[in-house]
Amino acid sequence: MLDKTMAVARWEFTERAKTRAFLISLLMMPLIMSIFVVLPGLLASKEDTKTRVYAIVDQTNELAPKISHELDRQYKLPGGIPNYRLEQLSDGDMSLDHLKKIATDRMIAGEIEGCFIIPANVGDSGKVEFRAQNVGNVRDQERFTRIVEKSIVETRLLKRGFDPAEIRKLTTKVDVKTIKISSKGEEKESGFLETFFSGYIVIMMLMFLVLTSGQMLIRSVVEEKSNRIVEILLSSCSPRELMSGKVLGLSLLGLATVSFWVAILVAVNFATKAHVVEFDHLLLMLIYFVLGYLLYAAIFVAVGAPLTTEQDAQQATSLVSIALVVPLAFAFPVMQDPTSLLSRILTQIPFFTPTFMALRLSIQLPAWWEIALSLTILTLSIIGMMWVASRIFRIGILLTGKRPSLKELLRWVTSNA
Repeated sequence: MLDKTMAVARWEFTERAKTRAFLISLLMMPLIMSIFVVLPGLLASKEDTKTRVYAIVDQTNELAPKISHELDRQYKLPGGIPNYRLEQLSDGDMSLDHLKKIATDRMIAGEIEGCFIIPANVGDSGKVEFRAQNVGNVRDQERFTRIVEKSIVETRLLKRGFDPAEIRKLTTKVDVKTIKISSKGEEKESGFLETFFSGYIVIMMLMFLVLTSGQMLIRSVVEEKSNRIVEILLSSCSPRELMSGKVLGLSLLGLATVSFWVAILVAVNFATKAHVVEFDHLLLMLIYFVLGYLLYAAIFVAVGAPLTTEQDAQQATSLVSIALVVPLAFAFPVMQDPTSLLSRILTQIPFFTPTFMALRLSIQLPAWWEIALSLTILTLSIIGMMWVASRIFRIGILLTGKRPSLKELLRWVTSNA
């Protein structure tokens, strides 16, 4: 039995590894992660090449010069050119509606990027209006907001008799250094991005790997059924040997893929000064990763065995992928409080265990009994799902024509034949 299983596994591995689709998927995950992780940061940090012009309507008649001075002092382009130029709007008619119309006309003409309106009671209300065609420039808005807040605070303190030099000392920006404390009392400098991406990358890799290999598994079964090749295969081995070989072969292919991804990630992590991820509890993460993959592989076998068309295979893949997407909706609540009752319950649900454990391990190591319980439940679920998959596979692999109903599938599972 082992020889035939290994022969099927070897054939599945070599045939799939030689395909163009596998080579593309092998490089796709690092590319996707680079696009979604590195590229936005590079684009967001890209500096301007020319001075941006903004208008301001200052009804306090005292904040505009301070804001303009701070912008010139803090933000410079290469060569010492100011990053921003602030123009105070004025006209014969100084009514707010008239000034707003002037600002709108200049924005449409492309003369200014936007306009800040500071009301006379801003010291009490703290409300400033920003008008622009593009309100998605968060960086500029954040810079202006911070300077306006600082200018308002300084004005308030000056009116109470404080010295400007003392004001700057009192309003110095605070830089918080994050130190992660382990259960052993060890200290390690760690930021939110490293903590978040350590778990998030594991989830993304599992999702991508399950979807790609799951599709290959289902399509392999459908193609062999439609070409009648499966009948030849079953004349040489049993349905259980064929199923075990397919799962083993694609699992080895998946592990080879993950090993390649991890090698790239480790190389990038240690080649750069700013580490993208942390490698605490890496062995535990890999264990959950492999067990999670085996669970979903068994699900794909059970779902794919009765199918006979490519359209059915695509629909089945979409349904199974929902279980992988659901944990992403709970990612932030789990990260904010990894020891909450909700986090602990979700961790013990087999379909969610690999993803939520990846998140929790990257933030705070769960109690030993939670790890032991989740591993036990996940292992038993894999054994149970493999058994169900084998019962469905032995009959469904030869089925053609009409898809079986849920009642018929249950009869296949409970049948002793």
